[in-house]
Amino acid sequence: MDTRQALEFERPIIELENKIAELKKLGGGSLQSEIRQLEKKATRLQEEVFAELTPWQKVQLSRHPKRPFTLDYIGRLLPEFIELHGDRAFGDDGAIIGGVATFCGIPVVVIGHQKGRGTKENMKRNFGMPRPEGYRKARRLMELAERFHRPVLTFIDTPGAYPGIDAEERGQCEAIAKNLEVMAGLRVPIIATVIGEGGSGGALALGVADRILMLEYAIYSVISPEGCASILWKDQKRVETAAQELRLTAPDLKGLGIADEVIREPPGGAHRDPDGAARHVGETLQRHLAELINVPPEALLARRYEKYRRIGTFREG
Repeated sequence: MDTRQALEFERPIIELENKIAELKKLGGGSLQSEIRQLEKKATRLQEEVFAELTPWQKVQLSRHPKRPFTLDYIGRLLPEFIELHGDRAFGDDGAIIGGVATFCGIPVVVIGHQKGRGTKENMKRNFGMPRPEGYRKARRLMELAERFHRPVLTFIDTPGAYPGIDAEERGQCEAIAKNLEVMAGLRVPIIATVIGEGGSGGALALGVADRILMLEYAIYSVISPEGCASILWKDQKRVETAAQELRLTAPDLKGLGIADEVIREPPGGAHRDPDGAARHVGETLQRHLAELINVPPEALLARRYEKYRRIGTFREG
């Protein structure tokens, strides 16, 4: 496996796995004992490393360049997906994709942030940072879902909304705020899954849901650790402290009552086994959707309201 895109704490594990792969290529019964010992060592090392990950290391995992993106999950879980384009006002935004699909026999609408791999695709997807037309496309699809009584599945994975002047000129704040309003009152089930980065209002615009699920090494926060360190300490060297203080990891969000469930990732993270990660996501989505699908709209709205009223308690020191 190529170590060039590996994170620093992953490298010893990958180097060991590469050594095992080389020995297997050589073959020969005399090497089997050594291979088995190295495999046990690699498994033990991975367990030890991932048992003690810091919040900052989890931030790095959430941004891993090989981590599965929205289209990777759609391809594995919603094979009948038909993408719909445009906001019917300005244009199409590649940073948000969405359309209609069938999930476990249930017609749904799926919407998600989409990052790119490589320079060309990242330019097309704007590094997963949507402009207003992306959020308006998402809103149009949500309203379509309500019209045809389809549950909405969203996949969150963005550093945040695009902060460029063209986005501000076209009403970035209004587009995000309108999505929050629409999602709060949508009369169909909504399940949001944070699969990577959940950054600020750019993530929240797809996140007002009946259930919020988070992958084990995903993050969800009002600001990035880099932004927090810059504002509070004026020092980028404090990013690890910021990551700790922001409480942005999946277990943190579950403990705060914001995330409803943490989805286990395959050993080493979702990027090591995208098929396994998709399987875990699919099983969890299926279970939550089964619980929500027959809830009457009025009860759904009342529960959603109560869910968000409970978020945001504070203590005075």
